Amino acid sequence: MFTQKMKPFVFSKSALKKALFLLCAAPLTVMAQEWPNKPVTFVVPFPAGGGTDTFARPLAAQLTEQLGKQFLIDNRGGAGGTVGASVAAKAAPDGYTFLVGATHHTIAPSMYKNLDYDIEKSFTPVAMIASVPQVLVVNPQRVSARNAKEFIELMKKNPGKYNFASAGSGTVHHLAGELFKIQTGTFITHIPYRGAGPAMNDLLAGQVDLEFDGLATSAPQINAGKLVAIAVASSKRSTAIPNVPTFKEAGLPDYEVSTWYSMFAPAGTPKPIVDKMIVEVQKALNTPKLKAIWEKSGSDAPNLYGEAFGKQVRADVARWSGVVKKSGATLD
Repeated sequence: MFTQKMKPFVFSKSALKKALFLLCAAPLTVMAQEWPNKPVTFVVPFPAGGGTDTFARPLAAQLTEQLGKQFLIDNRGGAGGTVGASVAAKAAPDGYTFLVGATHHTIAPSMYKNLDYDIEKSFTPVAMIASVPQVLVVNPQRVSARNAKEFIELMKKNPGKYNFASAGSGTVHHLAGELFKIQTGTFITHIPYRGAGPAMNDLLAGQVDLEFDGLATSAPQINAGKLVAIAVASSKRSTAIPNVPTFKEAGLPDYEVSTWYSMFAPAGTPKPIVDKMIVEVQKALNTPKLKAIWEKSGSDAPNLYGEAFGKQVRADVARWSGVVKKSGATLD
């Protein structure tokens, strides 16, 4: 009986690649659909009560409500936020640990020479969740100046007499002070703390003279009359403290500094999970509840997610590297 010889079926390279992609993508898609099926941890690399904590906690509460699983806060303060960032960088990239950090992490590469992580390589950028202008605040019992002109004159007449608190060496609070000193030709002694919360506590207690701080933690104290705001470092006045002028109005047109707060995933976290988190964060930031909290803190909710946020991270790494070199800032 005649039998026709069967020809082997040959996949084209493109068809083979497509088949392999679908085989690999299917489990990831299922994983994203099921995520989260257990609590998710936000590593906050600063103590409770600071600016990062101010935004991380309400966001975690809102995501818990949206997704039906607990989003937990793990405060890991120390070394300008690098201790917590290191913890998050080493976490399993499974979508159950995220770093909720700040601008400080773009300064750290220029300040800390032996970091065991790389903010650009060890993480996947997820979202910039808030952006708050810096404000110069003083303890009125220790500093007599009530506006920028008086403040600059006072600092020039008394080099080294006054000190400023920061959330830690290498934080944006620290570099905001160094940038101010460069632009005004003044010298103010830097006193680093283990986070914005402890720094604010000592400023209120009169242990330090002044602070370059994120508006989120300072606005309640300013509005309560406990601190005096000298000027805000934004292009326009803040709705949270509308009577406080900008540094531009005060004669320092190039002095603009903001603190942004952000979410990163450990590198290698499945893209479908990262994408789902982005969608959920966008949804959370558009709720009336979070909008009200953000507005009260003088914060914007920037529309920066994924790679667009990643570009901002890279730009800020370069910007702060220049400030560090020019100022000679060191780890006090």
